[in-house]
This record gives sequence, C-alpha cells and structure tokens, in this order.
Amino acid sequence: MKLSPQQILIIGFAAIIISGSVLLSLPVSSVSGVSTNFTDAFFTATSAVCVTGLIVVNTATHWSIFGKVIIALLIQIGALGYMTLATLFLIMIGKQISLKDRLVFAEGIQTLSFVELKKFIVYIAKVTLIVELLGAVLLSLKWIPEYGFLTGVGYSVFHSISAFCNAGFSLFESNFVKYIGSVPVNLIITTLVIIGGIGYIVMSDIYTYTKTKRFLLHTKIVTTTTFILIISAAILIFCFGYNNPQTLGPLPLKYKILASYFHAVVPRTAGFNTLNISNFSTPMLLLFMGLMFIGASPSGTGGGIKTTTFATIIAAITSTLTGKKDVSIFKRTVQPEIVRKSFVLVSLSLIFIFVMTFFILFIEGKTFIKTLFEVFSAFATCGLSTAEGTPLSFCSLFTPLGKILIVITMFIGRLGPLTIAVAVMEENGATKFKYAEGKVAVG
Repeated sequence: MKLSPQQILIIGFAAIIISGSVLLSLPVSSVSGVSTNFTDAFFTATSAVCVTGLIVVNTATHWSIFGKVIIALLIQIGALGYMTLATLFLIMIGKQISLKDRLVFAEGIQTLSFVELKKFIVYIAKVTLIVELLGAVLLSLKWIPEYGFLTGVGYSVFHSISAFCNAGFSLFESNFVKYIGSVPVNLIITTLVIIGGIGYIVMSDIYTYTKTKRFLLHTKIVTTTTFILIISAAILIFCFGYNNPQTLGPLPLKYKILASYFHAVVPRTAGFNTLNISNFSTPMLLLFMGLMFIGASPSGTGGGIKTTTFATIIAAITSTLTGKKDVSIFKRTVQPEIVRKSFVLVSLSLIFIFVMTFFILFIEGKTFIKTLFEVFSAFATCGLSTAEGTPLSFCSLFTPLGKILIVITMFIGRLGPLTIAVAVMEENGATKFKYAEGKVAVG
C-alpha cells in the first residue's frame, strides 16, 4: 500500500488504541472481574495512548493490577511513539531502517534531521529509562514508608512514567490533593513533567553542550519560553488565587507557593492537580486553557501547539507591528515556511476546538465554560477537568456519542491537526505556474 508517513502514523496509533481497548475490556483488567464497557475501555485506552489523562472510570479503584500495567504500557508507547519503539527493535536485531521508516519516525517524534538517526533513537530509549527510573527511586523514598514496599514501588513506577510522559494518570482517588504540601512529591512530579515536556532534542543539545559550546536556536526558544510560561503562570495563580477561599485562600504560605508552582507546570499537558480545578475562577480557567493550548515542546512527551509554535507566532506578530520584513528570534531569521506552518497549525487547532465544542454543547447541553475547558484539555492532551464532587473527568457525564467526540479530539490533538490534514488531503505536488497577483483588504 502506498501510504504516506502521516497515514502510517495514524493507522499505527489507531491500531494500538484498539488493541489496548480490547485488553482493558477483558474481565481480568477490572478489580471486579467483570468486563468493562467497551466505550469506557476505548476512552481509557485513547486517553493513555494520547497521554491525556481524562478518565471516565476511576483509575485507582476500577482497574486491577493487570489493567494498570496495560495503562502504563499504553502511556509509554503513546509518549515515545510506536515508531520509536519499532525502530529501536529493528536496531536491536540488526535490521536496516528503510527511508519510509525514517520519515514516519521523523513525523512522529518531530526531529530536526535524519543525522545519526540510530544514535538518536538509542539516546531516546536511554534517557527515558534513566529519568523514569530515577523518578521512581526518588518517589519510592516517600511512598515505601507510607504504603509498604510493593505498593510504594508500584505507585512510584506508575507515577514516574505518567509524569515523564505528561500523561496525568494517577493511582490516587483524589489525584495529588493529599500531597499539596509535600515538597518532595511536588518537586519530583513537576521536574519529571518539565523534562518530558522540553523534548529529546533539547535534552540532547544540553548534553552535548560541553563539546559544541553552543545551543541550537530550537533549544534557546524552548527553554526560554518554558521558563517564562511557568514563572508568569505561577505568579498569576498565586496573586489571583491568594484570597480565593475555594483554592489558595485557606492554605498556609508554603502550600500556596507549592500549589501555584504545581499548577503553573501541569496545565502544559500533564493533568495532575493538588487543588480542585472546578473551584478556580473563570479567569484562572481561561489561563489554564491558554497554557494547555500552548502545551509542551517538539519531540517531547506532551501535546498542545508547542512552545516553538507559540514563540514563532509572537515573533511574527512583533515583526509585523514593527515593520520588519523578516521574522527573527535570538538574532536568527526564522524560515518563512516555519512561520506559515505555525499560523496554519494555530488556525486549524482553533477551528477544530470551536467546531468540536459546538457539537458537544449541542449534544450534551452542558455548561459552556466547562465544556470548552474539557475540549481544550482533550485537544492539548492535558487531562485537567472541572468535574465537581467526583474524581472522574467532566466528560464522564457525557453520553457515548459525546465521549466519542472527546476521543476524536484527543486523537487529533496527539497527532496534530496538521498531520491529520496532510494525511487526508490529496497531494497535488508543486505547481508549475503562478497566478497573477490580486489585492485583498484585511483588518
């Protein structure tokens, strides 16, 4: 079959989700020993593979150990990309990697080039194993004394994977609410989220800095944008929630600082929470939606439009307002193709979110702001939700059709609307002529 890399990527992810759905629907996957409704199993598998974290059944109480292991594996596969694991397997058995495999891998992990592809894939595997293992060890120092050896290790491994992969799945019924004042848990989880979110390109560039003595433009944009977003969001959450009796108001200063920092990090596609999201004011929910929409960085484990896209858009707007012809960041000119692609990606994303919110509102008839927040969370593969009085997500109240629309949103958000659009639309090739120019009034 003559499939494009984008089409192969879509089919591969869909096959993994369906396989995961079948496994999760088995009686052995639930604590009760009863088969899980296939719609709920399908939703959970999609949420895991798309590293989202939205749930329609309680992860802590519904799934058996087998089911939780399956969810952890789906999270790992979804975060790294199945092509990364498949290519790594080919390398291990000494097989050659075809050009199409390289193209699919590049599409899935968003690499900058094909240079030393094998070395980069092995590097991804090593970094993932080391960071997740280190995270699990550090968390176990907290949880083994609290829960015992086996349970403590299980919690530590699962949450280390979930945090590094920006998945947002938790084995605690109330997520991390009980650890709102725990410095170790807050710092370990947020550090894993940040490391997973900045991407393997940045990690590799930082690692090789001692040899190159310079950073890529990509690394400078990602680290600067990430730092600015986290610090500014933490300050806004702290200031606007300081006296809110439902969020930060009743907490001691230490807890307020930890909660502000935690919730400045996690909306960037890792939907953990130490406060009830439904208690935040509407302006704060809008802030979270903005953070979710921007998301993580290319080649990272998170979703969203990515920090580099956001930075490019801001630079392009600044250049236009100041009358500059070229778009530049850190004294480097950004290619026009990258600028155009960034605007197309943002436009497609906003249009898709608008359309999906419209249909879900029409079908479900729920509150506008909560529905919009759920769609943003699903599209950005974040997992934060505004459900009240339940550990489940707000979409757990939806009809099967509404849940399927959220599933579609998570799937498109994980792969990217641009990838989906390119896969669906017919490629016409380069045009051999140019139309006469015409003038259009804008603004």
